[in-house]
Amino acid sequence: MAIEVPVKRKHKIFPGWWTVLTGGILSLWGFGFQAYGFSAFLKPLAADLGLSRAVTSGVSSLSRLEGGLEAPLAGWLADKYGSRGICFIGVFIAGLGFSLMYFVHSMVSFYLVWGVIVAIGFNLGLSVPVDAAIAKWFVKKRGTALSIRNVLSGLSGVLTLPLVTWLLSQYGWRVTLVIGGIGMWLLLPLTWFLIKPHRPEYYGLLPDGAERDIGGTADITATINAGVKYAAEVNEVEFTLRQAFKTSALWIIIFANSMHGMVQPAVSLHGIPLLTDMGVSPMVASGAMSLMVFMSIPGRFIGGVVADRAPIGYLRYILAISYSVQCIGLLIFLKWQTLPTAYIFFILYGIGMGAGMAINAPLRGRYYGRKGFATIGGAMSLLNTPVGIIAPVYVGWTYDATGSYIKALLILTALLATAIIAICFAKPPKPPAEVGDITKFL
Repeated sequence: MAIEVPVKRKHKIFPGWWTVLTGGILSLWGFGFQAYGFSAFLKPLAADLGLSRAVTSGVSSLSRLEGGLEAPLAGWLADKYGSRGICFIGVFIAGLGFSLMYFVHSMVSFYLVWGVIVAIGFNLGLSVPVDAAIAKWFVKKRGTALSIRNVLSGLSGVLTLPLVTWLLSQYGWRVTLVIGGIGMWLLLPLTWFLIKPHRPEYYGLLPDGAERDIGGTADITATINAGVKYAAEVNEVEFTLRQAFKTSALWIIIFANSMHGMVQPAVSLHGIPLLTDMGVSPMVASGAMSLMVFMSIPGRFIGGVVADRAPIGYLRYILAISYSVQCIGLLIFLKWQTLPTAYIFFILYGIGMGAGMAINAPLRGRYYGRKGFATIGGAMSLLNTPVGIIAPVYVGWTYDATGSYIKALLILTALLATAIIAICFAKPPKPPAEVGDITKFL
């Protein structure tokens, strides 16, 4: 017997936007402590625990290793069972990890809590499953939806990071992280009630809140087929994981992301120490990092809007341009190593970072569709993990060995240039020979 779903004509607010808002709020608070905040924690943590910068940075590499190993499973679970439960568990674990940092007094416990427990929480609660939840509810507005989430995520570096820095100066890193953990737990109700476990067709809706010319109830298969037809209007076809990995475009994207992935964690982790080593106070250095993230916000939003409107074949070039802006910022700083050029570097890097972040996920969605979005994304994360492990430790080791970040930045600039060239060759893949139903995403 066919399963019928209610078909509603009008909605005051399309439910997908609540998912966007929830993902954005989680990122606004969480990344202010975990991603951007760790740069502020690095020196106090290293001093308190008696660790070098390379060893302290190593926990970031462990987090990325754990995240890379976990991402395929998280993506598969999100595609098969929906994102809501996965995100709820992840947010709870992230809050627990932050709170347990209060009891850390050794390198082993530090690596266990931050590198494993906190990492598991963020990889489940704020990474692939959240993007998948948003991507499944939007097609023609996917770039805009993801960009709004990314804007709120970026505000974590503008609003939450200064709060973290102030708390750090007043109460120390232990109490600051406990406050971060309690904040994560307070967001659990939002995660459960506002993130839907399935794509909109299961609720009688079409992506983007598009209206159907149908009344009463409809067979769920007919609703799903209507959703597929709707996505086809922008040349979006749904690939399985296996089909996606048979395309050259995916391997090129993975390679380009790997090269670019060497730069992002290094700048985020060592940005504040780079400035304080130049004689800037921690609060001013934190403000400079906030400026970088603030400058990424227009790029995050505009990039997403452009992704919705640009022909599919142009997305790779837009991504290359965003990487180029970051590369120019690095080159300027390396040519004239002064405090003003450091600020120019942060500004240009932020603009390019925001635009690139806004384009990457919509590009994957436009190339490979919705049904395997999380599974494909998780597999890509696994393959990009090695460079994410190497970069922070290498940059920290270079500083420990030379007393400067310059040698590491030169190498990272070359890798970024390689990513720019590579991504231009990632042509949209041809549709698979056979398009299966939405439950066959492997």
